[in-house]
Amino acid sequence: MQRKPPFVRLIAGAAAGLVLAVAAPLAASAHVTIDPNQATAGGWAYVTFRAPNESSTATTTKIDVHLPTAQPITTVSYQPTPGWTAGITTEDLAKPVKVEDNTITKAPTSITFEAAPGAGIAPGQFQMFTVALGPIPDTGHIVLPVTQTYSDGTVVEWKATPEDVAKDATLEPAPVIYVNDAPPSSDHHASAATPAPHAAAQDGSQTESVALGISIAALVLAVGGVLFTAVALRRRRKEDA
Repeated sequence: MQRKPPFVRLIAGAAAGLVLAVAAPLAASAHVTIDPNQATAGGWAYVTFRAPNESSTATTTKIDVHLPTAQPITTVSYQPTPGWTAGITTEDLAKPVKVEDNTITKAPTSITFEAAPGAGIAPGQFQMFTVALGPIPDTGHIVLPVTQTYSDGTVVEWKATPEDVAKDATLEPAPVIYVNDAPPSSDHHASAATPAPHAAAQDGSQTESVALGISIAALVLAVGGVLFTAVALRRRRKEDA
């Protein structure tokens, strides 16, 4: 078998390192999101969860959206998703809650989407799940944790609040609906006329920015390494000649 020259092998290795250096941080920045991420207190919200598959070998087979219980959303429905079955779990609340002058003792606590046999979210794909929620509680923001289950048994909990992410950007962020709080200014779904966001929410929005910064830094270092290797080997070949 003909072996590649050292120059070619080193350049190929450096290029592979560049791909890995850039791909890893970018993959880490992908997470379950919600659109739109703003709603009006007392009204209804029709939102879509976007769930990407982050595994290179397994398929996502189940998505569980967890609903708040301290300030419950009393009416929940979902749009059918081809290839998936869905169901809403309703449970007794730990204590009664007043919602629009009504005393609520039980409420929806989760929405479960489960893939039919042979379906699911394959590597490199994502799936959209649309739901209707209402009435929206009169609060700052609503955290909607999501549990993502894979065919190999892996379970990812997207549950970190904006406040949690502000302290540790490596945590898995939960989708958030902003009601009285404004969404982070870096959020692509935020209105241009939105006032300055709540401090904690703004800090929590730095997860994607951090991942992007790491990606750019890795790209610069990797490109520099490739160029340095190329120059050094070319100089060596000239000296050997």
